[in-house]
Amino acid sequence: MSNRILIVDDESLLVKGLKYSLEQDGYETDAAYDGIEALKKWKEGEFNLIILDLMLPGMDGLEVCQRIREKSEIPIIMLTAKGEDMNKILGLEYGADDYLTKPFNILELKARIKAIFRRVNSKNTRNGEQIIKVDDFTINTLGRKITVKGREINLTAKEFDLFLLLATNPGKVFNREELLEIIWGYEYFGDLRTVDVHIRRLREKIEQNSSQAEYILTKWGVGYYFRGKTEQ
Repeated sequence: MSNRILIVDDESLLVKGLKYSLEQDGYETDAAYDGIEALKKWKEGEFNLIILDLMLPGMDGLEVCQRIREKSEIPIIMLTAKGEDMNKILGLEYGADDYLTKPFNILELKARIKAIFRRVNSKNTRNGEQIIKVDDFTINTLGRKITVKGREINLTAKEFDLFLLLATNPGKVFNREELLEIIWGYEYFGDLRTVDVHIRRLREKIEQNSSQAEYILTKWGVGYYFRGKTEQ
């Protein structure tokens, strides 16, 4: 069965072009033209990825993304006509997996879609340990959940991937370029602050005091690393 993609944008010509191009590559597509319709179709359909415009009538893309994230980890690529960095970062903070600024190259969009599906398929077929214990954390790699001292932490797909990578490589410093390439699954040409945003959100969820992190630390001028208690 081919992967199904929901395209959400109020520009009918753009939607028509995306549908045609993606279907030529073997994807099944459906479309929604406002935020409310997008939520309705997402709830009723079985999709593998959502392409979601930021500016939508009725309900904007950020709210749609947030509502979907409350129930699902389905990959979301955010589209925005705005060039300001904060809009891109805000989209990622709300749980989007990636973003593209309009106008964009369809080949770049296809490359990112393929990278996301490769990553998802790799996780689904990975033969690894289901339960990993690291310090105060219990990581369920198949259920993609973590708990700290018995308390379950709700992470987005990217936050989970970042935490798993760092926690299972304690003491190893990853620079932002490495994290983008490993977690996003391709050579990433976007804003390096994407990593900083995800690390900050992750700290807010797992640290008792995110301004005085105990676990995910910064190696100034280099990158980020996980410090277990045995290393303190």
